[in-house]
Amino acid sequence: MKIGMIAPVWYPIPPPGYGGIELVVNLLVEGLKERGHDVTLFASGDSKTEAKLVSSCDVAPSAEIGQVYPDLLHALTAYVRAGDFDIIHDHSGMIGPALGAFSKTPVLHTLHGPATPEAKKLYGMLNFGIYFNAISEFQRKKFGDLNFVDTIYNAIDLKEYVFREEKEDYLLFLGRMNPEKGAHLAVEIAKRLGRKLLLVTKMVEPAEKQYFETEVKPRLTSNVEIMGEVDPATKAELFAKAYCTLVPIQWPEPFGLVLIESLATGTPVIAMRNGAVPEIVEDGLNGFIVDTIDEMVASVDKVADISPRYCRASVEKRFGTEKMLENYEEVYQKILERQGEKAA
Repeated sequence: MKIGMIAPVWYPIPPPGYGGIELVVNLLVEGLKERGHDVTLFASGDSKTEAKLVSSCDVAPSAEIGQVYPDLLHALTAYVRAGDFDIIHDHSGMIGPALGAFSKTPVLHTLHGPATPEAKKLYGMLNFGIYFNAISEFQRKKFGDLNFVDTIYNAIDLKEYVFREEKEDYLLFLGRMNPEKGAHLAVEIAKRLGRKLLLVTKMVEPAEKQYFETEVKPRLTSNVEIMGEVDPATKAELFAKAYCTLVPIQWPEPFGLVLIESLATGTPVIAMRNGAVPEIVEDGLNGFIVDTIDEMVASVDKVADISPRYCRASVEKRFGTEKMLENYEEVYQKILERQGEKAA
């Protein structure tokens, strides 16, 4: 198949640090190319890929994230070439799918964000001309009656996450510095337990810095180490060595890549019952699902009962790259067959 893959424009592919969607797009592009497909990646010019790369900008405009012009220019760069492809797979924000709904080439849009009222209204209006994929059953249910073709979970490259059975004595938090990810709660948990905590976090945007100053900094103690953003290899090593990973999320997250990244290294997770967490965490088997901070504190003492090998196996079975690639290939074929039926 000739596939046009549209990444978000804000970070390069693959991302040097922060970037969950970008990691998934990279796996898709490289994997589909290896499987014999003709793939063109629409991403920033500083991206690196074995596929064909088409860019609207030389460098990812990370400092302009959320602004209309870079996103619109990026989406137009892709859709003016829609006729070159059998199918377009769009992972960008709302502007891309809005253009794609009027494309003669079929468009699959993977929903990476939450089902906010604004998103539901917009995508509902685009239902006539675009296909959707959800990244969890939770997300799919929240979006309701869209033109879904499947639910395909995100994946990771298991080769990049080395399994380690022996752990060190620190708790790990990895995520953006904002209230939704709950860094302040991770700090509070470590404080109550008197345990070392590594806080690996992106703290660049003004809102992230403000949240740190008002909610996290006042809670800090000497047992908390702030590392900031790290490269993928360092991130994988930190996961592998951690006693457990704390995921005190405070919002209905559609998936949660951190969960499978940690589990792949054999490190259990303790996560709040929110969003797609129950679809990934098997309570008492590869981690614990909790409803309160008190329960999260209590669960840390039970982590020793979790098998690191089972944690790894739970990811190998459901969240490996090959499974994601096979599922998307099937969806592409299903969409092309539907398009053929419409044309007949």
